[in-house]
Amino acid sequence: MKSIKIGFLLVVTLIVTVFNCEKTKKEPVEEIEKEEDLAKTFDGTLKVLALNMWHEGTAVDGGFDAIAEVLLQTEADIVMLCETNNYNETIFSNRIKDKMKTMGVDYYTFHSAKSSTVLSKYPIVSMPSIETTSLTKCIVKLDETTQLAVYGAHLDYTHYACYLPRGYDGITWKKLPEPILDIDQILEQNKASKRDEAINVFVTDAVKEQEKGNLVFLAGDFNEPSHLDWTEATKDLFDHNGTVVPWHNSVTLQQNGYLDAYRQKYPNPVTHPGFTWAAYNTNVELSKLTWTPEADDRDRIDFVYYNEDERLTLEDVIIVGPSGCIVRGQGEEDTSLSDKFLLPKGKWPTDHKGVLATFKIK
Repeated sequence: MKSIKIGFLLVVTLIVTVFNCEKTKKEPVEEIEKEEDLAKTFDGTLKVLALNMWHEGTAVDGGFDAIAEVLLQTEADIVMLCETNNYNETIFSNRIKDKMKTMGVDYYTFHSAKSSTVLSKYPIVSMPSIETTSLTKCIVKLDETTQLAVYGAHLDYTHYACYLPRGYDGITWKKLPEPILDIDQILEQNKASKRDEAINVFVTDAVKEQEKGNLVFLAGDFNEPSHLDWTEATKDLFDHNGTVVPWHNSVTLQQNGYLDAYRQKYPNPVTHPGFTWAAYNTNVELSKLTWTPEADDRDRIDFVYYNEDERLTLEDVIIVGPSGCIVRGQGEEDTSLSDKFLLPKGKWPTDHKGVLATFKIK
């Protein structure tokens, strides 16, 4: 009996050993190491792209492939994409990652139920939760000494108060009897959105990331202009109708040490308005791009923000997309402006323009 028991134990031991070896082969550590082998080596330059893709590009025939072409053309290292919907029970982040791989570009990403997607050419080491549906957050490792806290933003589109001085309601989108020019009334409608709550959550959360030594980036579609654009110099332009508006969220971010990449590079909103909405996309019907047919509603509502840090220097920033805008219900090119564009090589997938900022990191 003893010899039978010993034999049985040897067989069990052999089975367990084989099982553990097989289990070790399947540990995700190997997969992570394999992915890190594909990671780009950080050379000190970082390109950050913000782009609202208009329901994953579905509003434009061939829009998904066009989004991939934009990513390829910009060579962006960090990408914040807005209007992720995960249509037809698919995961958009996986689809765009797989598409880019066929084009020779490796991105890290992760599935999020929120309406923004983050892509990174550098490893995403964690995806901490953040208490707002308007933001997606992850931590990106550039090298052994530098990490980024990356926040993708798609803020509340309702109570679009910059329509009020243009004679349209920001809730119903209907034409008003006359423009609303009272600043308190404009800001009251703006504050009724959920945008300021989301930015307050960001500011509180990002303090902890800076305390850890992480660089902070916030980018995406804010659905709200900047106080740096609605100034004394522009009060009689772009149907501002004499108003100078201290828009809540740009003021809050500035007060907390965050820099607006486009205005850092181009501080003059008259010569470089940097409009990102609405793009004149010739690939779709004009009616789909027109919200205020009797007004000039051009605005800069897509941003790349970053925290002030001696390690971080802004090198360049450019508008990505078609140069034309929608003005009073028509597509228009304004040759008097000095904004720089990275023009699309093929179809443009969206009704927004993107913002591409290039940084140097010590």
